[in-house]
Amino acid sequence: MHEYLRLLRRALIQALEHDVLATAKSAAYSGMLMLFPALLVISTLLAQAPAGQTLVGELRAACEQFFPADTMQLLQYSFQSRRMHSIQLMSSASTLSFFAALGLMLSLMEGFRKAYRHKKESWGFWARRARAVLLVPIALIPFSLATVIVLFGRQYEIWMIANAGHELRWLVLFFWRMVRWLLAAGTSVAVLSSIYHFGTQHKEHWKNVLPGALTATFLWFPVTLLFGWYVNRVAAYSLVYGSLGASIATMVWLYISSFSFMLGAEFNGVLYRERNGITTAS
Repeated sequence: MHEYLRLLRRALIQALEHDVLATAKSAAYSGMLMLFPALLVISTLLAQAPAGQTLVGELRAACEQFFPADTMQLLQYSFQSRRMHSIQLMSSASTLSFFAALGLMLSLMEGFRKAYRHKKESWGFWARRARAVLLVPIALIPFSLATVIVLFGRQYEIWMIANAGHELRWLVLFFWRMVRWLLAAGTSVAVLSSIYHFGTQHKEHWKNVLPGALTATFLWFPVTLLFGWYVNRVAAYSLVYGSLGASIATMVWLYISSFSFMLGAEFNGVLYRERNGITTAS
């Protein structure tokens, strides 16, 4: 533990030296540009699904718990009455979301490059962007699926509480909650390992990027929970920013997440230099 804390302290110091705070701001900004058009597309598509017992119908019902009243009906009516305009709007939103996701990956890759102290011209212009394009589905699709399970799994938990009347009720709920959070943590570690592995020019073995992925995940989880508690119990973003309060809170969360992910890369960078006996910047 003492050795781990020593390495983490070095990683934090070098993260500040590499101006990770500024890089995290860039990643958070791109994340905001990606998130809201993606939510528009997803919510509009879900609004076209009929409510019912199907998986898509259940997802629609779960989304209705988060959106203002009658949002799904309004989206469905708007899409059907102005179909061509809605298709153009969704195409534009999808394109914007994709390029914002590309910008997010490029910002993270820039942080990884600094963590390993690679030269800025180590990758060509097009080679760097081609790698970022490949990383977008590798990172976002598993994260999205895990988010659906974690967020909307609460709806199934409520259903189980209401319908489970046998003696093993609390055991079932315990294992369901454990599966939800283990899935989220496992997905985070797997995705971060993939990004660290493919997001730097010097591709390390999977076991060498795992420490940074674990560090980033187990730093990100409690910080995210603490920030959620702070937003709900202490902060008053809506009083200060009005209707933009939720957007500002999301931006801060993306900033915290980006910093955590790049700190994990800095941790791997410290290990990389110690393994190879590198003591000075290249």
